Order: sequence, then C-alpha cells, then structure tokens
Amino acid sequence: MIKSKLRSRVLKIRKKNITKNFEINPYRIFNFLKTQNYNLKNLGGYYPTNYEIDDLNILEFFEKKNYNILLPIIKKNNQMEFFKWKKNDPLKINKYGIPEPISSKLYYPDILLVPLVGYDNDLNRLGYGGGFYDRYIEKIEKIKKVIKIGLAFSFQKTSSIPIDQYDKRLDFIVTEKEILR
Repeated sequence: MIKSKLRSRVLKIRKKNITKNFEINPYRIFNFLKTQNYNLKNLGGYYPTNYEIDDLNILEFFEKKNYNILLPIIKKNNQMEFFKWKKNDPLKINKYGIPEPISSKLYYPDILLVPLVGYDNDLNRLGYGGGFYDRYIEKIEKIKKVIKIGLAFSFQKTSSIPIDQYDKRLDFIVTEKEILR
C-alpha cells in the first residue's frame, strides 16, 4: 500500500511538471558510458508514455553512433523481450497503448534505459507496479551482464523507495541535473 500511495503522489507531480520541458542530453550519457569503459553496442530503450522522460532523442543519438536500438515487446504473462528498431521503422500499438517494434529479431541489451515513477539515492526504482522491468532484469542477468540506467526528472526523487525481494536496483540514474551512481 505504501508503494501505491507513493506512486500516485509522484505521478501527479510528474504530470504537473511536464510542461517545464526537462530534457536529458544524450551526449552526457554517451560520454559517461565511455568514461566507464563500457564498449557496448545494444541499447534497450522504451517508447515514452504517461509523461515519462522522452528517450527518443537519446535512442536517435545512439543509433547515429552505430548502436543497435532495441525496444520492448510485451509478451504473455507480463513478460518483455527486446527487438531491434530504427527511428523510421513502423511500430504497432500494444494492448496498453504503447508503440512496439514489428521486428522479429530478438536481442539482449547491453545497456538498458529504464523508465521509472520514482527513485532514491540508493538507486532503487519505483515503477508502475506491473513488475515488467524487474522480471526482465531478473531474466537477462541470468544470461549476461546488463548496465541498468534509470531515466527520471530530478523532482521524482524521494527520500526512500520501499523495496521487496522482487525489486531490482539500478546501476545509475540519470536526470536533467545529475548522474547518480
């Protein structure tokens, strides 16, 4: 219950503040990854909805740097898989109203951009409550190492996020003001 109240409060704040035109500079993320000596080429993103940080400019920037851009497709039982997508490729709308790639080429991201509702200084993420990303991270980490980067507005930060055994901690959180690690 605590999570749902916190989620509701932060979503209201996010909707109210969206008019302030916050943006994350893709070059900051690119440079940060380079300074960490990450030489990875498969970037998993998301199609922004519900006032999330718009990562499409980030995805376009990385595509120009010859990264494979991947977007999720929701499967049965609230599972996700990531598929290759390019900026001008067509998309289809899923049952949640979110655009998804049509591609059938499955990829595993090296870097995963994760939308979030709220976050704290310990790199804990509050999502929408469906567990899609937590389940995906659990699955992919059994296959390979993935760098998990949460994207958020700085005003989505809270003093602490209540977590349980299913919640997956992020490696970094990037806002328009800072990179938390």
